[in-house]
Amino acid sequence: MRKLVVFLILLVVVLAILDRVAVAGVQREIARQIEAKYDLSSTPTVHIEGIPFLTQAVAGNYEEITIATGPLTREGVSISKIDATLYGVSAPLADLIQDASKADLRAERVTGTIVISRKTLDERAPRGVKVEGGDGDRLRVSGKVTVLGQDIPITADLKIETAKGGIRLVPADVRIAGGISVPNVEKFVGFTVPVKNLPLNLKITKVRSVPEGLAVEGSATDVPLR
Repeated sequence: MRKLVVFLILLVVVLAILDRVAVAGVQREIARQIEAKYDLSSTPTVHIEGIPFLTQAVAGNYEEITIATGPLTREGVSISKIDATLYGVSAPLADLIQDASKADLRAERVTGTIVISRKTLDERAPRGVKVEGGDGDRLRVSGKVTVLGQDIPITADLKIETAKGGIRLVPADVRIAGGISVPNVEKFVGFTVPVKNLPLNLKITKVRSVPEGLAVEGSATDVPLR
């Protein structure tokens, strides 16, 4: 009886070790495939949720996988990071072992958050205008705009709107120092940030202001990972 107990304990330990070794290998391979597929500048961090891992690996289907990328650039716009969750990922273990380059890695659904830094927003803003902060669906900006050769101090609240291929920042409340009247002052303050060809085929669903800049939420379905 004692030998049986010892054997069972050793078996559990061995299976636990195999489980962790296997999950590390699959995470590494999925990260490599995503990096190549979406031309990332660095290898993303991949974490497969759920224990034990081997039961998911045998089935070739993973309920939830989290991914985190470092900084990257898309369409000239610098993105600080992307945090995403993949649901219903198909990644047959046999295919990964035999020839990962031919495996059909695919996620049923993906949700993610992209962070666009304030530095990037300042670079896209009209000359002389800087982002001061934000609150929910608005950004606060201030600076000086040049009108008819004169530099005029200005502050404004910009409403955040999603547009095809990007984010539009539309003046909602513009205040000019000294009560100077400037016709069509909005055109001197508003601007657009292009957001296209995001990794994991993410499409913008919501944008909000955060201390770091703009948090862009996105989603996608039937996403290839190889």
